[in-house]
Amino acid sequence: MRSPHWSLIQYRRSESDSTHLGVLFEDAVHALPASWPENAAQLLDEWRQWEAKLRNLDVHSLQTLTETELIAPLTYPRKIVCAGANYSDHVQEMGGTVPSVPSEPFFFLKPPSTTIVGTGSDILFPEGEGVKLDFEAELGVVIADRCQGIDAAHAMEHVAGYVVANDVSARGLFHRGDPMAPAFAWDWFAHKAFDGSCPIGPGIVPAWLVGEPQNLRITLAVNGQTKQDSSTSNLIAGIPELIAAASRHMTLEPGDLILTGTPAGVGMPRGEFLAPGDVISVEIEGLGRLENRVSLRNRSLAQL
Repeated sequence: MRSPHWSLIQYRRSESDSTHLGVLFEDAVHALPASWPENAAQLLDEWRQWEAKLRNLDVHSLQTLTETELIAPLTYPRKIVCAGANYSDHVQEMGGTVPSVPSEPFFFLKPPSTTIVGTGSDILFPEGEGVKLDFEAELGVVIADRCQGIDAAHAMEHVAGYVVANDVSARGLFHRGDPMAPAFAWDWFAHKAFDGSCPIGPGIVPAWLVGEPQNLRITLAVNGQTKQDSSTSNLIAGIPELIAAASRHMTLEPGDLILTGTPAGVGMPRGEFLAPGDVISVEIEGLGRLENRVSLRNRSLAQL
């Protein structure tokens, strides 16, 4: 699978160190000049100022660093807007019907500062009975600037870059057996909002380095066994349509993250769910590889 040219990453030199903005190139971390913003959020808040410098960046001239720890490439977006049921094969595997004419996208939100973790970080198994932890490989779109009510024809002008994401879901917490009314039978909060449920990484690849984002291979493996293998060409609502639809309901801001949906192969239809110790690897062509391990809260795997 094609590797990224380079990507914007965040790193630390030690656990007590502050966050630094850098570049991941040829599997090595490179430092940006001291005059650059300290983190990705600051850079994205002034995206139009820094975009030209990024386009002209000579990554070969940057200092190579050792003994660094990658953290999430964006800490933190103001919003995480997630599209549900947006791949035709996934709709079918979940028992739904693919519309002959694309309907208005379905969205839900994840809380940013507590769900996002980076590559190499643990996904903490949620508390509760019958969690049924599932995986969802997704393409993430990073918004470049403040926009509201835009049309699809101009939506891509507002994209800063793309990132690999995993919309981890607690399927067993989704349906409530004692709703006050039918409208409250489906618990999107428990299902999607738990801590660490939105791994992203390893870095943000600027849009001009990606080319056509709707023709990228997307795969996910659990413990080395492939579960999802598809292409972003199978999106029902395309990236411009998703951005436009989201912007009709809320103002999008610099660094906002839009997750575009997941293809077929998730665990729910087969009753295959994640367990502590499992390693999930998500890879998108040209964007890199995101890898996380499932662990229990406040317990080491040696105690299992």
